[in-house]
Amino acid sequence: MSDLLSVFLHLLLLFKLVAPVTFRHHRYDDLVRTLYKVQNECPSITRVYSIGRSVEGRHLYVLEFSDHPGIHELLEPEVKYVGNMHGNEALGRELMLQLSEFLCEEFRNRNQRIVRLIQDTRIHILPSMNPDGYEVAAAQGPNKHGYLVGRNNANGVDLNRNFPDLNTYIYYNEKYGGPNHHLPLPDNWKSQVEPETRAVIRWMHSFNFVLSANLHGGAVVANYPYDKSFEHRVRGVRRTANTPTPDDKLFQKLAKVYSYAHGWMYQGWNCGDYFPDGITNGASWYSLSKGMQDFNYLHTNCFEITLELSCDKFPPQEELQREWLGNREALIQFLEQVHQGIKGMVHDENYNNLANAVISVSGINHDVTSGDHGDYFRLLLPGTYTVSAIAPGFDPETVTVTVGPAEPTLVHFHLKRSIPQVSPVRRAPSRRHGVKGKVQPQAARKKGMEMRQLQRGPA
Repeated sequence: MSDLLSVFLHLLLLFKLVAPVTFRHHRYDDLVRTLYKVQNECPSITRVYSIGRSVEGRHLYVLEFSDHPGIHELLEPEVKYVGNMHGNEALGRELMLQLSEFLCEEFRNRNQRIVRLIQDTRIHILPSMNPDGYEVAAAQGPNKHGYLVGRNNANGVDLNRNFPDLNTYIYYNEKYGGPNHHLPLPDNWKSQVEPETRAVIRWMHSFNFVLSANLHGGAVVANYPYDKSFEHRVRGVRRTANTPTPDDKLFQKLAKVYSYAHGWMYQGWNCGDYFPDGITNGASWYSLSKGMQDFNYLHTNCFEITLELSCDKFPPQEELQREWLGNREALIQFLEQVHQGIKGMVHDENYNNLANAVISVSGINHDVTSGDHGDYFRLLLPGTYTVSAIAPGFDPETVTVTVGPAEPTLVHFHLKRSIPQVSPVRRAPSRRHGVKGKVQPQAARKKGMEMRQLQRGPA
């Protein structure tokens, strides 16, 4: 009985509703106040920072959770949540505020699960990527939210169709050969994207994110890459076809973790659609070009999925508490997924950290790289793998590693500098002989006289 009571009290501590963000929609000023309220309540584990501004000048604020805010700790993975990319899809925005309050309060309550998560993980929460669009949608008033009003940013651009299109390059490389990761951006990429998109890309460049989810509405399903189909449009008709990444099984598992921890997503039947296990390959559902989740996978080390969380894009306030209860455990479990696979340091023979070393897994045509501090993270399903580390000027190192279902396996690499190929040493030419045994002119004349004398015979 005492064990059962202990388990019950633990669950009660984890799941109880805490002194909470009020279950209501938060306009921009309310959102900012809420983020700083959490920061003031948990100053030792939080930091608020801005990654840039929207078209209309609103800050894109991020709330960070870490036991050392503002610092990357070696071998501690970075994970992010992005909400409200479409301004009229408001549930993700509110869930991010609820999650922020929940993490703060549970850490203060010494909930060991949350304490461990924050100690071992650096969590970045961007509640609204499109604050301008949200203000347009919210201004309509209760129960008058048009399906598309506020979806785009203030320039009328859909931010989830605004990232550089790297899918075309990876599909070509998979067929004809070429890089399978960290595809470069076009030289003029900054002029092709909106301020919000540009800020998020720079954010991705600033942190070595390992795992991510972006939160949407209009359906209830966990969507994983690729979003863009191999197939081309024919006469304006959108053709769909399952388009898996090299990490397809891993992405399916990440999506299922969220779906089955969610209150009802796993059932499959939602919003008039049916998705087995509550998950779908993005391109199999509908093909989407220039999306954020594909960009994460092709340009960075980050594995991102898209979470469609509500049939109603802008749910009424009375639905927010139910939605929070349905998503709370799933949001925590997804964060915990960053602690699987392998991780480690890449050093040279003098134990200097090696950044940008390529970590390659045999049989999976998608590599990752070590970060600026020399640490790397490679999400993998349980199994046995052959893993190599490669860096310019160093001999590669290959190991066999077994990955379990729980903690990540530590695999460190120590790369030795390649021995340069030295050309054979040649003797410097003497006064009589030049390079490669060529005869100098004086010697040649003497030899020529001797030959002519032989030809004439004895004197």
